[in-house]
Amino acid sequence: MKEFCINLFFNTIGAFLAAFALECFLVPNQIIDGGIVGISIMASYVTKINLGIFLIVLNLPFLLLALNEFGKRFILLALYSVGVLALFVNFVSTNISVITDDLLLSSLFGGAILGCGVGIVLKNNACMDGTEILSMKIAKKLPYSVGEIIMFINVFIFLTAGFLYGWEQAMYSTITYLIAYRAIDTVVQGLSEEKSIRIVSDKGHELGQAIIDNLNKTVTYLEVQGGYSKAKKTMVYCIVPRIELYKLKELVISLDKDAFLSIENVHEVFGKRYKNK
Repeated sequence: MKEFCINLFFNTIGAFLAAFALECFLVPNQIIDGGIVGISIMASYVTKINLGIFLIVLNLPFLLLALNEFGKRFILLALYSVGVLALFVNFVSTNISVITDDLLLSSLFGGAILGCGVGIVLKNNACMDGTEILSMKIAKKLPYSVGEIIMFINVFIFLTAGFLYGWEQAMYSTITYLIAYRAIDTVVQGLSEEKSIRIVSDKGHELGQAIIDNLNKTVTYLEVQGGYSKAKKTMVYCIVPRIELYKLKELVISLDKDAFLSIENVHEVFGKRYKNK
């Protein structure tokens, strides 16, 4: 129950940020986002019916469709988030003035704030757009990935926006979508990227001990075999913060300049043995 209440609190904040972005940056400048939000904005523009009504009515079928797959908790939080978004849209539109009428500033700041709001909701076990749910259902019956289906839906939405608002607005809407997409990733995955390191060396255990002693990081040893040389080697696996990466590189080169080093991004690390010092 405590976790559920925390989710409700942060989902409220996320919904307010999304509503603020829509009514203070995007909607007044005829800029849309992708998915159900974009469709709702265009439907409200054409029919002059309240935007909040479309946000609820268009999302509801997809959220109910996901009941068996995602569970009651997710659906309750999602319904709450969509409902609060609809209320905040009306509140912001009547109580807060439009921030700017500059299209570029609106698309950049509107997309960033909208993405932060959506990201907060996603990080707290809910969503405010049924597009992904629909795409997951379609992907099970067609030979396309969820990402490809979402992209196809959004291309159709932005083309429609071009005919409705003009192609300049459609292009700014695309910028908004890309900014929001990146902002969502940043909120959900975090700003601090860790680095996953794989080192293959003849001095694997020596390198591993040096990492433990000098960087105070735990390591894992894996015995590997070279595909070309067939030689037995030791691979050292560890995770370090980005800021300490240069120390690790210098350490590896100083001990074995012929070592093979592979570096990858890691957004989240779990485990009591890992400590970001």
